[in-house]
Amino acid sequence: MKYYAFRLLPGMDLKKEISKFVIENNVSAGVLITCVGSLRHAKLRLANENIIRDYDEKFEILSLVGTLGLDAVHLHISLGDSEGRAFGGHLLDECIIYTTAEIVIGHIEGIAFNREFSPETGFKELDIVAM
Repeated sequence: MKYYAFRLLPGMDLKKEISKFVIENNVSAGVLITCVGSLRHAKLRLANENIIRDYDEKFEILSLVGTLGLDAVHLHISLGDSEGRAFGGHLLDECIIYTTAEIVIGHIEGIAFNREFSPETGFKELDIVAM
């Protein structure tokens, strides 16, 4: 496995920057190992719903996990608010960095993570392909 570490700066879009990094570094099958930092705006799709929520406040990033491929990244995030309450969901674009996001990605060589539409779920699901 090959590893990458990088930092995102205030005002950057968390998902867009991770997607951009994946493309620029040809990460065909990646895993998000860790991410610590904070957001000033969050946009999430909630579990088992097609409900999208916007949050305009400051949050600590408690965890960020997911699979990364050249055609899509699939990320779930847990956030902590100013009262210490935790919540999370499916990470969407428009999650804006407040102070930093320190990210470590692992790249699994020899396979590719593609996303194929599943009529069963209504979403694009993981398709693992040997290279």
